[in-house]
Amino acid sequence: MLHKLQYISQGLTPDIHIQNIESALNAGVKLVQLRLKNISNESYIEYAIKAKALCEKFDAQLIINDNPLVAKACNASGLHLGLNDMSVLEAKKIILNKIIGGTANTFKHIQQRCAEGVNYIGLGPYRFTSTKEKLSPILGVDGYENIIQKMKKMSDTELVEVPIYAIGGIELNDIESIINIGIYGVAVSGLITNSTNKEHLVKEINKILYHV
Repeated sequence: MLHKLQYISQGLTPDIHIQNIESALNAGVKLVQLRLKNISNESYIEYAIKAKALCEKFDAQLIINDNPLVAKACNASGLHLGLNDMSVLEAKKIILNKIIGGTANTFKHIQQRCAEGVNYIGLGPYRFTSTKEKLSPILGVDGYENIIQKMKKMSDTELVEVPIYAIGGIELNDIESIINIGIYGVAVSGLITNSTNKEHLVKEINKILYHV
């Protein structure tokens, strides 16, 4: 079972990404996505191996953003693909028996991702975020509710219970209402990266996600 809290790395340099990942792991995060952009495959692999070693130390899972070759090279737990990245089918030929997540912004994307056989869906953005370039239309609570309601109306033969993570500018006060809609978990970046008390924050998030 996938952890309901996913941390997506950020930082001005790859080294800072690694530092932020280690801080998140120290705080109790168990599912990490390494998201490096505008970097060579060689460098991406180098930092992915560092991230994998850290995740192993903390008994956490590592997801690689965008690049199946890097995911394979570092033996990551899985791969996350954006809507404009390589197809899930092609990626599955490169990495076998691994977690594959896919981005979605609409109900049609949800149907597409379910048909592709992804293991989880990152649905967003919830609100504006500067972390991602070329942002898709903002969903907000109403957007999530609309999509979840459409999913519930799908026939039993169509309905695939794929875990859906809300993503995009999510703050602590947003999480309870998002989960109450029927969303599985949250993927956050700045919320944890910028926190001055990460351990307390992660505990508070997990209380909401796991109702403890």
